[in-house]
Amino acid sequence: MTTGPLFPRRRLLRLACLLPLAALARPLRAFAGEALAFKELYGSIGVLGLTFSDKVKALAGQTVTMRGFMAPPLKAEAKFFVLSEIPMSICPFCSSDADWPDTIVVVTLDHAQTFTQANAPIEVTGRLDVGSWTDPETGFVSLLRLTGASFRKV
Repeated sequence: MTTGPLFPRRRLLRLACLLPLAALARPLRAFAGEALAFKELYGSIGVLGLTFSDKVKALAGQTVTMRGFMAPPLKAEAKFFVLSEIPMSICPFCSSDADWPDTIVVVTLDHAQTFTQANAPIEVTGRLDVGSWTDPETGFVSLLRLTGASFRKV
């Protein structure tokens, strides 16, 4: 009695078709970036103010994904907004970096967009930029930024 191949031809063809899809799935996960939560942003509050967590220091310059709420924008369409841990109604830029709230991150986009409601949860993916920086156009100060970012409702 002769036995057939270990994998029948049809099964082998199906596997061959699925392999490229499996290979695509891995880069898509990597593109989404490492998840970063607001509670992971800072280590301790010392004499000099907030200190960045070890995780933030390790992820500086890399793509990360954060979830939160869009603070009310200064205008309906802009190239940046503030991501906050909870819905907020005050302007986070109205203070210096010494008074910087530890529950916000500035998000800059590649192009101007119309924004969502401030109370809708969103997910933002962008490159993590760490350290005090003053925007030359607006004069706004920030400690953490997600640059080249995109966002979606969750």
